Amino acid sequence: MDKLARFYREMTDEQKQDLRRIIIGGILFILGEVFSHTIPFFMGYGSLILFIPGWLVLGAEVLWSALKNIRHGQVFDENFLMCIASIGAFFTGDYGEAVAVMLFFQVGELFEHLAVARSRRSIGELMDLCPDVAHLKTDSGLSDTAPSEIQPGSVIVVRPGERIPLDGVVLNGSSALDTSAITGEPVPRPVGPGSEALSGCINQEGLLEITVSRPYEESTVSRIMDLVENAAAKKAKSEAFITRFARVYTPAVVIGAALLAFLPPLILRQPFGGWVHQALMFLVVSCPCALVISVPLSFFGGIGGASRKGILAKGSISLENLSKIGVAVLDKTGTLTRGKFAVSEVVPQGIPADELLQKAALCEYYSSHPISASLREGCTLPLDPSRIGDYQETAGHGVTATVDGKTLFCGNEKLLAAAGIAVPAVHQRGTVVYLAEDGVYKGHILIRDEIKPTSKAAVRDLSALGIQTVMLTGDSESSAQPVAEELGIHKVYAGLLPQDKASICEKIMGEASSQGKKVLFAGDGINDAPVLMLADVGAAMGGVGSDAAIEAADLVLMDDNPYKLVTAVKIARKTVQIVWQNIIFALVIKIGILLLTALGITTSMWYAVFADVGVAILAILNAMRCAGIKGD
Repeated sequence: MDKLARFYREMTDEQKQDLRRIIIGGILFILGEVFSHTIPFFMGYGSLILFIPGWLVLGAEVLWSALKNIRHGQVFDENFLMCIASIGAFFTGDYGEAVAVMLFFQVGELFEHLAVARSRRSIGELMDLCPDVAHLKTDSGLSDTAPSEIQPGSVIVVRPGERIPLDGVVLNGSSALDTSAITGEPVPRPVGPGSEALSGCINQEGLLEITVSRPYEESTVSRIMDLVENAAAKKAKSEAFITRFARVYTPAVVIGAALLAFLPPLILRQPFGGWVHQALMFLVVSCPCALVISVPLSFFGGIGGASRKGILAKGSISLENLSKIGVAVLDKTGTLTRGKFAVSEVVPQGIPADELLQKAALCEYYSSHPISASLREGCTLPLDPSRIGDYQETAGHGVTATVDGKTLFCGNEKLLAAAGIAVPAVHQRGTVVYLAEDGVYKGHILIRDEIKPTSKAAVRDLSALGIQTVMLTGDSESSAQPVAEELGIHKVYAGLLPQDKASICEKIMGEASSQGKKVLFAGDGINDAPVLMLADVGAAMGGVGSDAAIEAADLVLMDDNPYKLVTAVKIARKTVQIVWQNIIFALVIKIGILLLTALGITTSMWYAVFADVGVAILAILNAMRCAGIKGD
């Protein structure tokens, strides 16, 4: 009883009114059926005393909707079909069936509205991520201000238990953030001064002062809401097909019903009454509600279910394409690896290890390359730039500089080979930085980009789903190949420029298309945006990914976890499976009963009611499973 009471409280006023209408109409229908078979007065025309009020309670709104739609040029909709079938049943003397058509049509409509409301409520919980006000820190204290009015650089205060309204960096305080609404992950994330704080997360413990880094319209929560709100605009092929199908199908069956009502009696010289009844059944059966509602509801549920996992799909077409993925093309840095380089090993030759690292860091002191930054960060000895003289950086090779009056060559084997300096081959995973001083080899430093913890499992499970994995990277072959071997990736393309990635992805798409398969590309950087747009499904890493990559992508993984690609594929495949279950189930039942009706084998309106309302309810129930797909 408590569940029923809670369920009733969650209904809207309009839904409660529809439920009361169904109950009253249902009572009048049951009384009419019972009395018309037991009390002489109500037999025959006397039953109209109960059936007509029941029909008016249930059907008046449907009749009014049909008339309004006709006035606006929408003739062949479900309201029109139900009205013709129900009113026609009255004229053929089937009073109970006339009311039953409206009763079960209203039950189906209520069920549909409740299902859609449930899916929308699920999305609504995701959308309710941003508080109405932010506590802006000013010289005179805290001022409650709309997040949309706060500019980057401002400082806001977030109290324990409150949602963070804007993206920023923690200035003061420490806490744990509940990021589940954004990333789908239940484990709280600790933050302190210098940590990134994303809008939509809940501050669980301490008071935080946050320096705003982005305006509201560019914040994480705003991007999520924009993606979800616009998802419905991108229809999948199956969803668009059902919409077009209904436009042609409905008028066709109305014409078919008219022919069924008049041609057989004229050709076979039989009474019109029986065939008119069959035609009315034909109309009820033909109503395409089960398809028109359940298919978009399935995709809507799938999008909502994915969103709760921290996977944002930009429309049902993204889910449908994702279900057909045969090749997953994965960027290396930032997608499979963390994108943060660190010194993992120093191998000196003739000098101390710390001195080798210091010389390399000084040589590359002025370079902005991530490898150079990792050398400076890994150096424990002081770095005095006044020791540096001449400096020349060669893109893709390394740096030549004068340090303490001696010429240093610091970079890859190509740089040292050009200077005539021989270096040993290094077969370990990572990027090798060689150092030579005045033409003499002094050792090498191994730089590694740490593989993400879930990358190996992601590649393994993608393969288990029958998806071939390909890695693209701008790194050298010697750096990329060990990563691919460790992860179990099928194929590697290394040493690529952004335009190379696009051409290779295009080639892979051509090969996959010939086999009826789609290609997914997952990346994070601004240089990945062209490939994200080119691929059948582009997946961007939403946490570390650039804005350009996120805008270009069809799918956004909010926590940069590559295993979410596996989850997304599973959700997409299950969603599309449910869509086709509904399409096939509805069409088989409807076509079967339509044929039986046209041939005069089925004569009871109850078959028609089941083929319409019953099939619609079953299809909607099946579609609602999409919202609960785990995909884990």
